[in-house]
Amino acid sequence: MPLSWNEIRNRAHEFSKRWEDEHSEDAEAKPFWTEFFNVFGIDRKRVASFEEPVKKLGDKQGYIDLFWKGMLLVEHKSRGKDLDKAYT
Repeated sequence: MPLSWNEIRNRAHEFSKRWEDEHSEDAEAKPFWTEFFNVFGIDRKRVASFEEPVKKLGDKQGYIDLFWKGMLLVEHKSRGKDLDKAYT
């Protein structure tokens, strides 16, 4: 059964309060995204995977932090980290 907008709003508010002071990617990225999907009543394991392997420029191997095919690609960084470097 789909969640009501009120339930999503309440879950989003609780989620934002719970995560507002977090800053460590290594320790908390996976729980963060699992809980984010839960805000919308989505089981993350059904739609998205962590550490999806990709080929980077120059035939180097890399990983996408979270991948939902056709919907979402995430590069998760700790607070204060250079996102431009991650994009490159």
